[in-house]
Order: sequence, then structure tokens, then C-alpha cells
Amino acid sequence: MAVRLAIYAFSLFLILGPISSLVIWSFAEKWFWPHTLPQQWGFLYWAKVFDGKMLHSLTLSFGIAFLVTLISILLCLPLSYLIARYRIPAKSVLLLIFLLPQAFPQLPVFTNAMVLMYKWDLVGTLTGVTLIHLVGALVFSVWTMVSVFQHISASLEEAAVNLGASRLRTFFTITLPMAVPGIIASSLLVFLYSLDEFTGSLLIGAPFITTMPVFMYNSAMGYEMQTASVTGLLLMLPGIVLLLLMQRFMKSEYMAAFGRG
Repeated sequence: MAVRLAIYAFSLFLILGPISSLVIWSFAEKWFWPHTLPQQWGFLYWAKVFDGKMLHSLTLSFGIAFLVTLISILLCLPLSYLIARYRIPAKSVLLLIFLLPQAFPQLPVFTNAMVLMYKWDLVGTLTGVTLIHLVGALVFSVWTMVSVFQHISASLEEAAVNLGASRLRTFFTITLPMAVPGIIASSLLVFLYSLDEFTGSLLIGAPFITTMPVFMYNSAMGYEMQTASVTGLLLMLPGIVLLLLMQRFMKSEYMAAFGRG
């Protein structure tokens, strides 16, 4: 019992320790060595953050994440259904290709992409940032949706076809409604990925497109600890809410089928 409590306490320390540091820094107006806690507390830096460029970065990040999620759904929904339902030659190789961007360190992958985007004048544009986010987003979207459609019994579709329904009608009236919870979970996963994506946003978006992670990085590099802490907390809150929603929609059966060819 004592060992279990010690493990729980250590786990809470690992989770809450960094968060508590962010909270303290976000309300610290004056904090100098060698004081353990701030000498002056207040909302000064919260007000500065919301009066400055942070609000624009926050709106931009949510807009890009929403756009990336929408494009991922439109592209991956039919593709994932085809992969899950039909015998496609080299299906495992196709899924592996989608996984490759995550199989290597992100920095060289995004650096090579940046070279191509310079040729197409996409660096520093909203289009370029959206495309670089899709490199990673499509991985999560395809693999998750394939597992969702694999979980739905094909016999239900065959029964509808035998009763006279077309394949298209069967998909929209039977398969798609049953897949909605998994599609929502996949969308939340993609949204969170895009919202927190940093490396690609910095390389492709700078200096004209400043997302929240890049804004936080710039603040930390300038040792603006209060501003960086406020930004970090603002990034963390929607992530917690969306993860709780994803836990509700992501069924264990989908995870059991994840990656099954």
C-alpha cells in the first residue's frame, strides 16, 4: 500500500510540478533571486498577453487547426474506407507510406519540405503552414479512420445491398452513422496535433505566420517567462478539454483494430 501511494505521489509530482510552475510564473509580477516565491502577484502579464499579439496568434492557431482537420476528414474519409473494405495491392505498404513522416525526426523532414516550399513561394504563407501541418495530420487521420471502419461489420453493408440499397446509399445511411464517434475522435486528435505543432510552423510560417506554439517559443527565447507561461496555459486548457472529449468518443474496439491490415 505504501509503495502504491508513493508511486501515485511521484506521478502527481511529475504531472503537476511543471503545471504548477507555469501557474506561478503566470501570476508573478516580481520574482527575483533568492526568493522561493514571487514577491508580487497579479494579472499584469495576463492583461499584457491579451492586449498584445497573442490573441491574434491564438485565433490563427485555432483557424489553422480547424482547416487542417476539415481537409483531413475530406481526404481521409473515402481513402480510409477503401483501405479498410477492399483488397488493395500492397495495402500494408500504403499505410506505411502514411506513417513515414512520423518514423523520422521532424526537423529533417520539415527542412526538406521547406526547400520545396521555397520553390513554390509558400514559405511564410497560411497555405504553406496548413500543408506542413497536413504532413503529420494525415498520419493520425488515416490510421485512426481505417481502424474505425475495420471495426464496423461488413455484413451489415452486405445485408443492405442484398435488400436493394446501392453501395453509396449503404455507406451514407449505415456505415457513416456508425463511424461518427470514431470520426469525431480522429478529428479531435488531428485538431490537437495541429494546434500544438511547432517545428513545421516555425520553419514554414516564420516570420509572417506566428501560431501560439511559435509565440510561446519567441517569448521563452526572450526570457519573458511570464508571457510564455500564460501562453502555455492557454494552449494547455483546450488540449485538456479536447482530450476528455476524445476519451468519450474513442472506443477500445477502435484501438484494438488500430494498424490492423
